[in-house]
Amino acid sequence: MTAAAGVAADTSVAEAGRRPPRVVVGVDGSPGSRDALVYAFTAAARLGAELEVVSTFSLQLVWIGGYPLSMPAVATIRAETESRLGELVLEVRADSAVTAVPGTADVRTVLVVSVGAAAQRLVHASADADLLVVGSRGRGAVRSALLGSVGLHCVTHAPCPVVVVHPAPTGRPGRVLVGVDGSEGSRAALAAAVREAAWRGAEVDVVTSSGTTDHWADVSAGSISSVEVRLDLKRGAEAMVEDVLAEHRARSDGAAPRVRVVVAEGPAADVLVRWSSDAELLVVGSRGHGGFRGLLLGSVALACAMRGSGPVMVVHPAVEPGRRPGGGAGHR
Repeated sequence: MTAAAGVAADTSVAEAGRRPPRVVVGVDGSPGSRDALVYAFTAAARLGAELEVVSTFSLQLVWIGGYPLSMPAVATIRAETESRLGELVLEVRADSAVTAVPGTADVRTVLVVSVGAAAQRLVHASADADLLVVGSRGRGAVRSALLGSVGLHCVTHAPCPVVVVHPAPTGRPGRVLVGVDGSEGSRAALAAAVREAAWRGAEVDVVTSSGTTDHWADVSAGSISSVEVRLDLKRGAEAMVEDVLAEHRARSDGAAPRVRVVVAEGPAADVLVRWSSDAELLVVGSRGHGGFRGLLLGSVALACAMRGSGPVMVVHPAVEPGRRPGGGAGHR
């Protein structure tokens, strides 16, 4: 761990006995990771958080006859990596996209350089973080992949919300998009979307699709019309919104963003990916009502993290405080 000019070293962990909010971002020198660093700076400013900038490097040893042919100069590699990382942090801090956000000049940054796999290091760092930010593509070998292995590992395993920053231009400012299906995972996503919108001064579009019919619509009584299905979906989503907004107002100063509920036709993943091009941020739960309960990341979350336009936030149910497992809001 080191500090460059204008970058504070991690000398203490909250003198008051409580660690301040933390945002962790992975940086590897790629354009995608620079975009992630820009997003992380603005997120840290909104949260009043410390920004931990993580970079890793690997060691390649060639062994012949039981002895290494060459020993990497670890100290030299670390020093060079720390220097480049510090320079990038200072460059991004001065970027117009960062300076335009109030509070970014006051963000305290900590540089962390370590040996090993980036994905594991980032997940470890996120254990007590408020947010983890990664680029959709780093310096991995598979350039055709829509989501790099580090990003995939982080959205699957990190316990805190993870934002995947895509290179596509950010959508229309003032609009946060979130998908809900009645599950506890989508409830956590909605709560996160409301908080994000409140920080940004944005509105929230809550989208539920006809693909969630079997979870909110009562089809046990027999055949019902598509109009009734849509109304039932809308009522279910509105009940969840009302519950989440009440909790948000109780924790804040009473102010809450404007929320609109939309019922869309088609598979949820396709709808959210398509609509994300016109949003400042897309938020999804890590697990919805999909059939494969053993998966750590649901198909909708995976599709959005891979194909979404601009930043995509993946939220795990456990990150929403004060909620009992299985206590999600639905029809009442």
